[in-house]
Amino acid sequence: MATIKEKDPTVIPPPIDAEVLIDESWSKTEEFFQKNKKIVSYVTTAIVLAIAGIAYYFYSLSAKNEQAQSEMFQAIYYFEADSLEKSLKGDGNNLGFIDIVDEFGSTKAGNLAKFYAGAALLQQGKYEESLEYLKDFSANDALIQARAFSLAGDANLELNNFESAVEYYKKAAGYLPNEYFTPRYLLKLGMAQELKSDFEAAAEAYERIINDHPRCTEVTEAKKLKAMVEAKQNK
Repeated sequence: MATIKEKDPTVIPPPIDAEVLIDESWSKTEEFFQKNKKIVSYVTTAIVLAIAGIAYYFYSLSAKNEQAQSEMFQAIYYFEADSLEKSLKGDGNNLGFIDIVDEFGSTKAGNLAKFYAGAALLQQGKYEESLEYLKDFSANDALIQARAFSLAGDANLELNNFESAVEYYKKAAGYLPNEYFTPRYLLKLGMAQELKSDFEAAAEAYERIINDHPRCTEVTEAKKLKAMVEAKQNK
């Protein structure tokens, strides 16, 4: 039977010539590039263009955001002065929220314009249009995002979409809760639940105000509404 001879551990392998190894490696790399000149050129160009494109995108976005912020100043002034139509459509010299959204919607200022447009349209009684902007608005800010959810709830309530109103009020009340605004959203949630004839859920919303926010200004109203709802449940 043939046997496999083990290597003699005392035999030292010849040293590796580093220069030869590098030369061989470089020769193979050079050969590859020579054979694939066009492919390598295309790939390199694509990478350079992609990097340039990304850099330009962020530069452009920053510049657009500054321009949008400048346009927003006058629109917000009109909004706070209750000149809702001018705040939405501009005054001929300055853009309104709707145009700002159309032109700068991808910027932070353009995103904020969606919130203002939704709020202004809600005040005008254009509830479905208001919802289009409010649904498209998104922010990390605790106050504005919760407020946007609440306004969307208001719009749905006006459209008699009680189920949707409840969902938005839940989002508003659950988004980074605080002592100042959360009780107000819970109050709206309870009232929307009442309109759905879900008195148990309404009582729970009022109970949350009483237990979780005992020092808020809405607590007296919550206690009164809770008693009324419980009376309806017992009938």
